[in-house]
Amino acid sequence: MLIDFEKITPHQRYKLLTAAVVPRPIALVSTLTPDGAVNAAPFSFFNVFSEDPALAILGLQHAPDGSIKHTTRHILDNGEFVINLVDRQLAEAMAVCAARFPADVSEIEAAGLSVSSSRHIKTPRITEAPVALECRTWEIRQITPTRHLAIGEIVALSARDGLVDPETLYFDMQAYEPVGRLVANTYCHTDDRFELTVPTWPDGFTDTSQTQTNTSTHTSPTGKT
Repeated sequence: MLIDFEKITPHQRYKLLTAAVVPRPIALVSTLTPDGAVNAAPFSFFNVFSEDPALAILGLQHAPDGSIKHTTRHILDNGEFVINLVDRQLAEAMAVCAARFPADVSEIEAAGLSVSSSRHIKTPRITEAPVALECRTWEIRQITPTRHLAIGEIVALSARDGLVDPETLYFDMQAYEPVGRLVANTYCHTDDRFELTVPTWPDGFTDTSQTQTNTSTHTSPTGKT
């Protein structure tokens, strides 16, 4: 099946892309309002981009009525934001933050969350988040009349106690339980994990002819070849 994106609507593209590209990490982005209140909103059009410089990217879409969302406005005004990662413990509060609140209502309070000071920027991080990335705006560009692309330089990472070894900087992946966004209102846990080793050339690759020989003489579960 081939679907030509030039022949379908943006909404149909959205349905296809958000179902195909899964799971997606979730950025619960905290920003500051003009009066100093903390805004929080989740985005799954998000990922890290590079390590030198350390950059993260956010896809920021306008509200259904075409108005610019609070997060985008605050990033434009303040030049900074915090990406709070979402784990199993934070998932339900993240869903609360996704509701469209009036500008004078704090999602943080509505979701029962709290904030802590960041190290290098004014915008606070969410205390309950397992990981928080302090970002200064590297670039923000209006891609279409209803969408911005924000690139943030990550200037600090905060992690819940016990998640990162202070000597090796390795994460304890048994303790870290991030959730992923699937399609519509479906999400997934990421604790079903396995390891794969990347082979090295040429020693890590089996001779093709030997592989074919082994395949042709493989015994089936019924005992027949």
